[in-house]
Amino acid sequence: MANVVVVGAQWGDEGKGKIVDWLSERADVIARFQGGHNAGHTLVIDGKVFKLNALPSGVVRGGKLSVIGNGVVLDPWHLVKEIDSIRVQGVEITPETLMIAENTPLILPIHGELDRAREEAASKGAKIGTTGRGIGPAYEDKVGRRSVRVADLADDATLVARVDRALLHHDALRRGLGLEPVDRDGLLASLREIAPEILKYAGPVWKVLNEKRRSGKRILFEGAQGALLDIDFGTYPYVTSSNVIAGQAATGTGMGPGAIDFVLGIVKAYTTRVGEGPFPTELHDEDGQRLGERGREFGTVTGRKRRCGWFDAVLVRQTCVTSGVNGISLTKLDVLDGFETIRICTGYELDGAVLDHLPIAAEQQARCTPIYEEMEGWTESTEGARSWNDLPGAAVKYVRRIEELIGCPVALLSTSPEREDTILVTDPFVD
Repeated sequence: MANVVVVGAQWGDEGKGKIVDWLSERADVIARFQGGHNAGHTLVIDGKVFKLNALPSGVVRGGKLSVIGNGVVLDPWHLVKEIDSIRVQGVEITPETLMIAENTPLILPIHGELDRAREEAASKGAKIGTTGRGIGPAYEDKVGRRSVRVADLADDATLVARVDRALLHHDALRRGLGLEPVDRDGLLASLREIAPEILKYAGPVWKVLNEKRRSGKRILFEGAQGALLDIDFGTYPYVTSSNVIAGQAATGTGMGPGAIDFVLGIVKAYTTRVGEGPFPTELHDEDGQRLGERGREFGTVTGRKRRCGWFDAVLVRQTCVTSGVNGISLTKLDVLDGFETIRICTGYELDGAVLDHLPIAAEQQARCTPIYEEMEGWTESTEGARSWNDLPGAAVKYVRRIEELIGCPVALLSTSPEREDTILVTDPFVD
C-alpha cells in the first residue's frame, strides 16, 4: 500500500482541499504535517460546504483517523471552535477520529498580538502580508525553545515554567512595540481551562503512524499553503514560517523519509497569489479580472482578493524538483473556458539573459519578466468533465504542453469543485 503526500506546488490556494478529500475516501489515516490555521481548505461534499483551517480534511469522512502532526503550530481555542462548527454540520469528532501529536507547539494569544503589531509597525515596503494569526511568532518560539507544547498542558508546574520562559522573551518585545506586558495569570488561567479539551486528543502520533504503516494502512499526508511559500525555497521573505515542501511530511509527523511513496503536487491551471511578494505572470488587465471572477479567487481564511496571472511553468517545474513530485493534480481547468488565447510562461528575461528558474535574490525576482508561449483557447465547456473524451482538443493540448514544460505527468485532472468531477490518470495509492 502506498503512502501519499499532497503538497501545493504554487503559492497555495490550488484546490488541495478537494483533492485531499477525494483521496481520503481511500486512505485510512489523514495526517496534517505543517502550518497553522492561517491556511484554509474548502470542501464541497454533496452540495454541503465545509471550511477547515486547523483540522485535516479527512475529518469529514467517517471511519478515518485524522492526525495533527508536530510540524503544525496549533491554536487550541481556534481548534475547539472549529470542532464545534463542524459538529453543527453533522460531523462527529472524537478521540478515536482525531489525534494531536503531544509535541505540537501551541499558538498563544500573545503570538497573534505580536504578529499584528509587527505588521502594523512595518513600513509599506516591509510588510509581509501575514494573516496576523500568530503562526510566525509561534514557530519562532519553537525554534527558540520556549514553546508551550500540547504535553505541557498535562502538568501545571511544567506549564508555569514554559509560560514564564516565553514571557521573559515576549514582554521585552512588547515593550519595544509599545504594548502592555502580558497578563501572566490570565494566560495561565486560559491554558488551564482549555487543557482538558485538547489533552483528550493528545497521543504519540509518530508511534501510531508507524504502527498503521506496518499493518498496511494507507496514510495520506496533507500540507497547507504552497511550495512557493516554503521558508527555505519560497519567495523569501514573502513566505510562510514553516517548510511546505514534501520532505516536511516526514519531519512533521515523526515518520522516516522511506514512508513516502508518492508525492502529488496540486497545480492550478493558471496562477494566483495572496498577499505581498513577486509574481512574474501577474495580470492587471481584463484577463486577470476574468480569472479572478470565474475562479472565485478570494482567500478562505482572510477573504482577501487573490492576485491572478497566467500559468508559470518555470515555477511549477522548480517546485516539482524541490518536493520530488511524482505527478500533479491540475485543478480549475474550467476557469480557462472561453479564452480565445491562453499564455504559458516558459522562462524569464533578466538583464538581457534568459533564465529557466526563479533566482533566489528578492531584488532579481522582482525584475524578472516572463517569456510567454501562446496557445489556442477553447470555447467549449470543460466543467464537470470526467474523462479525456469529454475535453475539447485544445484543452487536451494545453494539459499536455504543461506536462512537457514542467517535466512531470498529470496524475489527476479536476474540472469543478465537486469531488466526482475528477479525471484519474495515475492512482497515487498504487505502488
